[in-house]
Parts: sequence; structure tokens; C-alpha cells
Amino acid sequence: MYEKRAYDLIRDFAPVSLMASTPFILVINPSVPASSLKELMAFARAKPSQLKYGSGGSGSPPHLSAEIFKSMTGSEILHVPYKGVTPALNDTVAGHVQMTFSVIPACIALVKAGKVKALGVTSAKRTQLIPDLPTIAETVPGYEFIGWYGLMAPARTPNAIIARMSSEVVKVLKTPEFQERLSGLGAEAIGTNAPELGTFMRLQVDKMRKAVKDSGARPDA
Repeated sequence: MYEKRAYDLIRDFAPVSLMASTPFILVINPSVPASSLKELMAFARAKPSQLKYGSGGSGSPPHLSAEIFKSMTGSEILHVPYKGVTPALNDTVAGHVQMTFSVIPACIALVKAGKVKALGVTSAKRTQLIPDLPTIAETVPGYEFIGWYGLMAPARTPNAIIARMSSEVVKVLKTPEFQERLSGLGAEAIGTNAPELGTFMRLQVDKMRKAVKDSGARPDA
């Protein structure tokens, strides 16, 4: 989204390990006549541009996850940017917007209280954080959007050091104590070697570049 940056994510860093991912969930106001993703898509097609979704701001993960969803489903849903996901969720509860994508810790209490309905999780597979919630990909094949956390080192760090760091990080990520701490933050442990994170990063950069271009997101929008 930013044309001028002081660094390049691929060029200036050496990947170490993809540590964890954060799935998002799509929640809607209970007044929307849909109890499944398929019904929401049918409603959006029947009433183009009448649904509005809130996001944490232009170019934020909730914004781009919704734009990819719109692109893959051909849905016409209007974007309403907020300064953070909390006000977007508050207005979803109030019915000023009808839906939003949110990290799980921010909205799970609202889901349990019946103030919003959860329709799908954005990860490719069902998340252990809410195992009964279907993925969006089960209705929209190929859909995936996650937040992710990678450990990086300065570019040109010796390979032996990278390999040692990666190995030690993976050991920690496999411990139940660390996985429990991550779960409390709405994240799931992964743990990869350096080349796997490098490949993942390049794919994510390409995917997000397209999403930003298609959405027209700008830093000051």
C-alpha cells in the first residue's frame, strides 16, 4: 500500500521461522437474514450495495480480507473504514454496518452473547480456537486470509545461525505452555524452517499487493 518505504521485506531480511497465524472470523448483525455464508452471499446478490461492512481502516487486515471475499464471490458490499476494529464491531452490534471481519479475541464474547452471528473463519482449515465454526473456504473454495507472525534476522545473517535459530524456535513453539499462551491471544503456533517462511512471505506479498490494488486502498483513505 505504501509506495515509498525505508526497507524491503524480502530484500532486507532473512527469514527464520513462521511462528504463528491469527485467523479472522466473519460476523454479522443478527438482523441480517442469513444463518450461513451461502445465505449471506445470496442476500448480497439480491440486494447489491445494501450491505455495509466495517473495518479497522483502509488497508487493514479486516479490510483486505473483506475485499478478497468480495472479489471471489462477486458481492457488492460497501466498505466503511473505522479507526480500529473495536468501533467497527460496536457499529456492527448497533446495526449501523451489517458485518465485519475480526480477530477472535475481540469478538468472541459478542458471539457468545448473541450480539453478532459468526458465519465463517478465514483460515484454510478450521481453527482449534473455534473448532465448530466452518471455514469460508468450505463455501468459497480457495479463500484464505490470515494474520501471521514471522521471526526475521538481518539480511546476510550466516546460514548456520539462521538454521540454529529456526530449530530452537520450533522447539519452543511445540511446547504446550507456549501454545496455550498463543491461544489466549487468538493465535495458533506453526513453526517452520527458514526456506518455508521465505516462500510463504513471497506468496503473501503478491497476494496482498493484488488485494490492495483491487480495493484501491490508500494510506490516507
